[in-house]
Amino acid sequence: MYRFNHKDLLGMDQLSVSDINMILDTADSLMEISSRDIKKVPTLRGKSIVNFFYEPSTRTKASFEMAAKRLSADTLSLSATDSSMVKGETLIDTARNLQAMNPDVIILRHSSSGAPHLLARYVDAGVINAGDGMHEHPTQALLDLFTIRKKKGRIKGLKVVIIGDIAHSRVARSDIIGLKKMGAEVTVSGPPTMIPVDAESLGVKVVFDPEKALNNKDVIMMLRIQLERQSEVLFPSLREYSIFFGLNKEIIKRAKKDVIIMHPGPINRGVEITGDLADGPFSVILDQVSNGVAIRMALLYLLIGGERGDNLD
Repeated sequence: MYRFNHKDLLGMDQLSVSDINMILDTADSLMEISSRDIKKVPTLRGKSIVNFFYEPSTRTKASFEMAAKRLSADTLSLSATDSSMVKGETLIDTARNLQAMNPDVIILRHSSSGAPHLLARYVDAGVINAGDGMHEHPTQALLDLFTIRKKKGRIKGLKVVIIGDIAHSRVARSDIIGLKKMGAEVTVSGPPTMIPVDAESLGVKVVFDPEKALNNKDVIMMLRIQLERQSEVLFPSLREYSIFFGLNKEIIKRAKKDVIIMHPGPINRGVEITGDLADGPFSVILDQVSNGVAIRMALLYLLIGGERGDNLD
């Protein structure tokens, strides 16, 4: 049986195609737990999980907490304001103090790229990267891959376009790595100021005109404008961005008739996407949220619970 031999999940680069398939298959088997009357199994009873979110989060933090509780793990949640880092304690010292409490997994979101990698070097516990600076957000990419596979039945051979602030998006980087590994064709689009100069080195096609970029696509991923990570204004106004790069019912006609629309959230309605499309039949945005719980259950299980195929009841 294929084994998931990883202590940590720090980025999509570390995962093989077999690893990704195992995570997606395990998530598929765990999905039904969330539809039970009693949404809980004893699989991780006695295990301890620390959610350490140094940046604000709604979906990711709640999803990890829900995933841990549905597997009966004990959880502790910390934020930047809760920790001694506000008093000047370093991340390494915080990590050592957390390790002294013997947690099984530490889930870290941090504004500095590479913070989870640093943490993983100093703790015996597994470390899951829940988003680090402008680097990666691997669990978002995995839930996106899971959502695409469930909706389309496959990933290989699909044509995917990612539109928006590619340069500042950790989601875009992780999604590109994952999609390429799984055999999808990826195009990126957005204002030239928001596309990395070396974007094509990631194996993607760059098309600045969003109408052309949408042509014949199976999947559309819209990204939030990362204003908090921009050191300068990269476009004239939100209104102009919406006119030229926002997704609306006219421009979407260029995509395939069975296209699906994705967004990692939070959505800026009327900027990246119009409300009618965000809530319409093409949208799988809420499916992404539901699937996120299953993916994070799968990761916790594979990192500290056992192999796929073990009894999950």
